[in-house]
Amino acid sequence: MKLLLKEDVDGLGFCGEEVEVKDGYGRNFLIPKGKALLATPNNLKAFNHQKRIVQAKVKKITGIAQEVADKISAATIQIKKKMGDGGKMFGAVTAQEISDLLKAKGIDIDRRKIQIQEPIKKAGEYSIPVKLHPEVTAAIKLTVEGEKVVEKAEVEEKAEVEGKTEAEEKTEATEKPQEKEAE
Repeated sequence: MKLLLKEDVDGLGFCGEEVEVKDGYGRNFLIPKGKALLATPNNLKAFNHQKRIVQAKVKKITGIAQEVADKISAATIQIKKKMGDGGKMFGAVTAQEISDLLKAKGIDIDRRKIQIQEPIKKAGEYSIPVKLHPEVTAAIKLTVEGEKVVEKAEVEEKAEVEGKTEAEEKTEATEKPQEKEAE
């Protein structure tokens, strides 16, 4: 019995292939499960027509994904994260942050398509892959810059050097906005 496979069947063939199988296997398993249909001239013609329609849709989707990939590759993203002593970052750069930065540049992609292999916890330049389609992958150029966090001990040392107490600094901070309002 000659059958036309509607989907991939392990050990038999791939979708769209015409295969020769035993009558019982075709009649009792492949055709009732919807995995194949008889290889008649009409069925071949209809199947090839559907195949061309699906291929056109896939080609269109791949083209759109490639356009987005080109935009992503052209964009460079910069992010500033707070760092402590020794250059250690508080937390890590997440896929959601990268997605938000891309959205700000006019490129809207889902955070789940951004594939960060290992957490980004240091300043530097990174190339992060984005899988837009099974056939299309783009790379984001990400630059992570560190901001040094001023700790309380350092603030108190500066205040002592300047000869001011913490209470004096707070009063000055509250008086300055009031002076501007009075003017």
